[in-house]
Amino acid sequence: MEPRNLIVLGSTGTIGRLTLEVARRHPGEIRVVGLSAGRNVDALARQAAEHRVRAVAVADPALLGKLRAAGGLPADAQVLAGSAGLAALAAWPEAGIVVNAIVGAAGLEPTLVALQRGARVGLANKESLVMAGHLVAESLAQHGGEIVPIDSEHSALWQCLQGRDRGQVRRLILTASGGPFRGLAAEALERVTAQEALRHPRWRMGRRITIDSATLFNKGMELIEARWLFDWPFSRLEAVVHPQAIVHGLVELADGSLLAHLSRPDMRLPIQLALSLPARWEPPGSPWELIGAEALTFEKADERSFPCLALARAAGERGGLAPAVANAADEVLVAAFLEGRLSFTGIARGLERVLGAHRPTGATDLAEIMAADAWARAQAEAFVDEAPSR
Repeated sequence: MEPRNLIVLGSTGTIGRLTLEVARRHPGEIRVVGLSAGRNVDALARQAAEHRVRAVAVADPALLGKLRAAGGLPADAQVLAGSAGLAALAAWPEAGIVVNAIVGAAGLEPTLVALQRGARVGLANKESLVMAGHLVAESLAQHGGEIVPIDSEHSALWQCLQGRDRGQVRRLILTASGGPFRGLAAEALERVTAQEALRHPRWRMGRRITIDSATLFNKGMELIEARWLFDWPFSRLEAVVHPQAIVHGLVELADGSLLAHLSRPDMRLPIQLALSLPARWEPPGSPWELIGAEALTFEKADERSFPCLALARAAGERGGLAPAVANAADEVLVAAFLEGRLSFTGIARGLERVLGAHRPTGATDLAEIMAADAWARAQAEAFVDEAPSR
C-alpha cells in the first residue's frame, strides 16, 4: 500500500516537530509532502530538504526571500506565502491528512479549507473550534471531511466515545494538570513571574499555551472545543484537576460508570493516532505501567485563584462571537505578561474587562469573526496600556 500523503501546518513548533518525528518513524505509512511555518524559515528549509516536500509556505510574505535564500529546498517545491499560501497548502489535493499545528487565529481558514476538500484534519489549532465551531461543523456536514483531535484530552474523549450510544453518556470530563501554580492563593499569584509560569510540571509546550495552562484559560478553551467536537451541551461538560496527567479524559455513563483513557503525558500518542487510523502503531515511547505507578488524584479547580477558567467557560456558554473575543483578548494579554507589561493576575482582569465590554451578537461568517477578533485585540491592548505591570 502506498504511504498516505501528509501536510504539516506549523511544522517548526512543538506539535509540528513531534508530528514529523512520528512520520519519520513510519516512512512506509506516511509521506510528508507539504510544510508551513510562521517565522522560523531556517528550520522550515531544513525540514523541507529532509522530507523532500512538494510545497512549503511561510506565514509572513516578507520572509519569502529569506526562505528561498536559506538553501536546501527541493528544486521542484512550490513556495507559497501569506494567508493565501497557507490556504493553498491546506487545499493541496494529493494530501489526505493535514495536521494543523498553527498557533492562533491564522489556523482557522486552513482548517476550513482542508475540510472543504474532504481531508482528515489532525487538529491541534484550538482557535478553529473556539472561534468558529459552527463553521467547522457546517464544513464537516457538507463536505465529509474528518477531524481527529490532537489535544490529549480531546483525543482521550474521542477514543472513549467510539462506538458508544450517546444516549448512554451523562458527562464528558476533561482533566487539567493544574499548572505550575496549583495550590497557590490568589494573593500569591500577583507576584509570579513569566519564567515561573513557563515551568509546566508535566508538559513541554509553546509559550502561549503554557501560560494558558498556568491560568487554566486553556482548560476553558478545551471545554469550548469539546462542545463542538462532540456536539455536547456545556451543562454536561466538566473539567477537573489531575496533577499526575495520566488520566486524560473520562466519560461518565448513565449508570454512573466511568470510562477513562490513561497514558503517559506524551503528545506523540494523539499525533500518531491521527496519522495511523484506523490502524494503531507500536508506541512511540515506553507505555505507562500500572505496577509501581504513582497514586492518581483528582481535585476541583480553584476558580477563585484561577478565574480564567470560569471566564472562558462563560464565553463558550454565551456563544456567538464571545469565544472569539475571549481567545483574541487572551492572546494579547498573555503576550503582554510574557513581555513584562502585565502581571499574571492582570490576564484575568483584562479578559473580564474585554468580555464585559463585548455586546453579544451571533457569529455568521469568517469576516465577522475576524472583525470581532480585531476588536478584542484592540480592547486588550488598551487595557494593558492602562494597567501597571506589577
